Amino acid sequence: MPTSRALAFDLIRSQGPISRVELAESTGLTQATMSNVVRQLLLDGLVVESGRRESTGGKPRVLLSIDPRARYALGVQLGADFVTVVLTDLGGALVGRVSVAGVWGQSPESAVAWIASTVSMFLGLVGVEADRVTGLGLVTPGPIDLTTGSILGAPPFEEWAGFPLRDATAEATGFAVILDNDATAAAIGEFWGGAVGDSAAHGTVYFGAGIGAGIVLDGSIYRGASSNAGELGQMRYRGLGPVAHRVSAEQLAGPVSVALGARSALAAGRASSLVLTQNEDPFADFSLVAAAAVEGDALAVELITESADHLANAVVSMANLLDLDSVVLAGPSLTTAGPLYLEVVRQRLADDFFAQGRHQVKVELSAHVADSAAVGGAALVLQREVAARRGPGGAAGAGAAGAAGAAPVSPT
Repeated sequence: MPTSRALAFDLIRSQGPISRVELAESTGLTQATMSNVVRQLLLDGLVVESGRRESTGGKPRVLLSIDPRARYALGVQLGADFVTVVLTDLGGALVGRVSVAGVWGQSPESAVAWIASTVSMFLGLVGVEADRVTGLGLVTPGPIDLTTGSILGAPPFEEWAGFPLRDATAEATGFAVILDNDATAAAIGEFWGGAVGDSAAHGTVYFGAGIGAGIVLDGSIYRGASSNAGELGQMRYRGLGPVAHRVSAEQLAGPVSVALGARSALAAGRASSLVLTQNEDPFADFSLVAAAAVEGDALAVELITESADHLANAVVSMANLLDLDSVVLAGPSLTTAGPLYLEVVRQRLADDFFAQGRHQVKVELSAHVADSAAVGGAALVLQREVAARRGPGGAAGAGAAGAAGAAPVSPT
């Protein structure tokens, strides 16, 4: 259960400016209890008195707001194709971002050093001192072990299995670190930022180098037995592809599949404006295909539409299985051609969602489509700092001296 402090802070964050009387009425706490809670929030510098509002038959009520610059949080999105670092303020607003080369082919030790140097450089660029940052949310592709703070070594991170990524990053950066799955973090970020509202059953589909989903049911993240639920890309199909008994949604829809399809089509003489990379970088090639599709190149449109249709198969299955009422599409692979994917997924849900006689599924692109997981990582840090009244969370955290795990975050 969230604490009185958590309840109060979340209401001030999501509904402020707000008075102590309104806080007490909204939470069901006594005015005396609420006054004590607010006093501590003021002493901690998280909340400020921001004005007065006239009241009926009494003295004006003092209004409370959060101080967005009281705390900052880092989010680091670790990927094979790129590393993105963001800084958000206490209200969740994006202060700055930087994206650098990914860790494809790097050892975990060199990757941690790369993260630390990037974070240090980034904080210098945005002009925020390290002592004003409350922690770092590190998000990675799954599967992960939240207990040990490590990646379990699925491709392309086979050499990382068992490496204490969370603790090594904490030691290298000096920040308390929370490790979580990228899709889960993206879903938490959508709730923290208020984009999802009070959805009863939500899925954030995260499309990066692979495909995952963060699932939020009745305001709580569904993590599964080992905190690896939502591996949407690992849904298996028979009768499709050259290895029909093993083909997955990720193999059919993912960036590598699109890049290979483009290269094969061009080699076969298909007419196209596409010019792919000489070093056969699949992620760079996918970006080129996505850009060409937006420009109307026929081959590129065909490839992206096929990818979107395979993605939609998985999304429709997830929506029918969980009776979702909202879906957000997020992730760097949707940065350019996101609207094309959105159109296909929306249409497929309109056609094939089983419970549409009762309700529709709202489908949107994330407001931070490329950086959604990094923003979610920062949200994990903020919700550990101040907690919230209702929402997903529960990531494992550790700092240089060992920090506690995160509390729930707010959906509002």
